[in-house]
Amino acid sequence: MSAGRRLVVEADGGSRGNPGPAGYGALVRDAGSGEVLAERAGSIGTATNNVAEYEGLLAGLRAAADVDPGAEVEVRMDSKLVVEQMSGRWKVKHPSMRPLAAEASGLASRFGRVRFVWVPRARNGHADRLANEAMDAAAAGRTWEPSIPQSPDPVPHQAPTTNRLSGWMAPPAPPTTTVLLRHGQTPMSVEKRFSGNVEAALTDTGLNQAAAAADRLRDEPFDAVISSPLKRARQTADALGRDYLIDEDLRETDFGAWEGLTFGEVRERFPDELNAWLADPAVPPPGGESLLGTVARVTAARDRIMARYPAGRVLVVSHVTPIKALTQLALAAEPAVLYRLHLDLVSITTVDWYSDGPAVLRGFNDTHHVAHLVNAGE
Repeated sequence: MSAGRRLVVEADGGSRGNPGPAGYGALVRDAGSGEVLAERAGSIGTATNNVAEYEGLLAGLRAAADVDPGAEVEVRMDSKLVVEQMSGRWKVKHPSMRPLAAEASGLASRFGRVRFVWVPRARNGHADRLANEAMDAAAAGRTWEPSIPQSPDPVPHQAPTTNRLSGWMAPPAPPTTTVLLRHGQTPMSVEKRFSGNVEAALTDTGLNQAAAAADRLRDEPFDAVISSPLKRARQTADALGRDYLIDEDLRETDFGAWEGLTFGEVRERFPDELNAWLADPAVPPPGGESLLGTVARVTAARDRIMARYPAGRVLVVSHVTPIKALTQLALAAEPAVLYRLHLDLVSITTVDWYSDGPAVLRGFNDTHHVAHLVNAGE
């Protein structure tokens, strides 16, 4: 980490229709030389201008953290709304933007200092161009590629003290490790129904799966076991035979009017709402919670775990979306990755969270402990 380094983030986002096909762009400059150190851009499906602008901010903050997580950062945007909200002068009222603002605040809090500055659109042309390039690429069925070389080092022009991507050197401080265990089978998972906050109990197969996971984890040392408050997660945690804590933020996404329905039933009854949900993680089901809303509260749970158990090892019993959210955070991936991850029942995913650098995904969707079980499907 380079003490006193100053970075500039330029970020923008746009929607061709508001809402319509949307994308974002962001870049990181060295504040002294003006050199562009990183570029980020992407398509986010159907969204509003404001959501796209927040996505640009998130991409810019993540890119700045890759360059130097201890830097002082000045964020420049031509969105008066985002700048005023992130500066704390305006309230975030729209439900689709609250989780984005919360995630951005969490990212910003990790830098030495962050200042948000409004600039005229004419002075934000580079970020605007990146956003339009990403939307053009998506419309043509292509993936946007940066125009400058992307350094693999966390701090360009300076030899890093560790290389966690390669494992060549040991990290300077031990991480907080979370072992993420999905719950066992329920009648809802057998029938592939949206079961967000439904209090479904484990089936006999689910109880056997939980027992197999407990056997797998029996000899592993944990500083704590923390569970979602929902019954299927608590029953899975009960099988471990250890005391455990409850964290409300580890519950599954609230699917609102879709709770208890199959995907096909939702497609038939809510076709427009389902298409919007699949295109944009900021869009909630009717009466429910967006995927980004889940990411925001799971981020808060992760931060509490890291603060309470520094260099500890914690077993977390939860659900598909929270575990996907933690995986997305560990990979510093775009929210669209939430649609591209698959988690099996009682699968184990392991993440090392470093207080002084990027997280490391050590294992994902490991189910070999239930391979011997019959009828262990969804």
